[in-house]
Amino acid sequence: MDFLQNIVEYILDMGAPVFVPLIMLVIGLIARMKFKDALSAAIIFGVAFSGMSLVVDFMLASISPAAQSFAENTGINLNAVDGGWTTAAAITWSWPLAFLMFPITVGINIVMLAFKLTKTLNVDMWNVWGKIFTAILVMFLSGSVVLGFVVASIQVIIELKIGDIWGKEIEDLTGIPGVTVPHHMTIIASLLYPIDKLMDKVPFLNKKMDAEALRDKLGVFAENHIMGGLIGFLLGLAANYGIQDSLVLGIQAATALTLFPMVSKLFMQALSPISDAISEFMKRRFGDREIFIGLDWPILAGRNEIWVSAIVIIPVMLLFSVILPGNAVLPFGGIVNLSVCVAVVLLTRGNLVRSIIYGVITAPVFLYISTYFAPYITRLANETGSVNVEAGSMLTWSTIENGEFKLVFANAMAGEWWGILGAIVWLGLFIIFYFGRKRDNEKYFNEAEK
Repeated sequence: MDFLQNIVEYILDMGAPVFVPLIMLVIGLIARMKFKDALSAAIIFGVAFSGMSLVVDFMLASISPAAQSFAENTGINLNAVDGGWTTAAAITWSWPLAFLMFPITVGINIVMLAFKLTKTLNVDMWNVWGKIFTAILVMFLSGSVVLGFVVASIQVIIELKIGDIWGKEIEDLTGIPGVTVPHHMTIIASLLYPIDKLMDKVPFLNKKMDAEALRDKLGVFAENHIMGGLIGFLLGLAANYGIQDSLVLGIQAATALTLFPMVSKLFMQALSPISDAISEFMKRRFGDREIFIGLDWPILAGRNEIWVSAIVIIPVMLLFSVILPGNAVLPFGGIVNLSVCVAVVLLTRGNLVRSIIYGVITAPVFLYISTYFAPYITRLANETGSVNVEAGSMLTWSTIENGEFKLVFANAMAGEWWGILGAIVWLGLFIIFYFGRKRDNEKYFNEAEK
């Protein structure tokens, strides 16, 4: 067991920009690509991943301090510290049984592929931590490690199924073929699906309103650099930065929104030959069977709708943190809410207005769930000794990914009647989403081909 744990830790220490390209190299060779072609594609993928990480980090490093300054200027004093996803991941990896989730995740994926229960081959092993995080929270509430891994295994299945749904949509949004994003942050889209169907009937909201469509309507003001510059400048003013620093923030935001689509093209360059090789391999072995390679969400980061909506809802999150009764969380480390923005850009097929609306209506949900789980996240930090939480305060994550799933299933495993009912309703909504969106996609892509 220690040997397996050491192997997992060794691989993780290389970081996703190294070990994911290695996995892609192996996949390419299995699909009978020439070694030089597979190696070239794998390295370009690593370059794309590193480049996107640099731009995302630059964006967050520019925007987050302004958002935090905005929060500090309000004088709010809440006792749950928002450590963001990085702190949550760090304390999760410190859990002694964390490494067991790797063979469980891979095993479920292999079985589902073998029995044709999924089209997704998920190679995003870094985000196994999200399933471990679920297992820990379920264990804390139910008192059972086994039940924790059971719910985490259900999450693995849900992720693979939603990966099947997103495959063609991601190609439509990014131009990258044969890939998907089976990330647990996107699962919230299934709960918003009924609302999205209602919005299809609203005249203003059922129009195409992605960045490209807005560019046609607004001209230069919808260009990436102009939009980024204006939003960054206004956020700086709201954060009391002054004219000089606000202008600097505007240029930083404009830089990020300009670079995102450029770096995104590298993913297409790397993944297209691998996708073609896999398609040919699958045709030789299994006829016309379709397989998607499951990757982390940054392959979508070139869609500026994600970033515009994330920045716009920052003051909304802060406002709700002040006015919501019972909320204990001041958004800080997780204040740029990618946990909803990535999902709703997929759900709305890039509709910026709808994405912002969903960001607003889900803000209270994120805050209340993070408040609810704060004592348990604090307990994990204290038990692992990975983070020092001061007495009288708690540690949490204001934008917990897939928090609704964690909340209802953890309480269902604890025997709470409302948790059991909530889990049944959650599964019902996911089934409605899965089959409904499948039909929607058939209609959408059939019309697009005409």
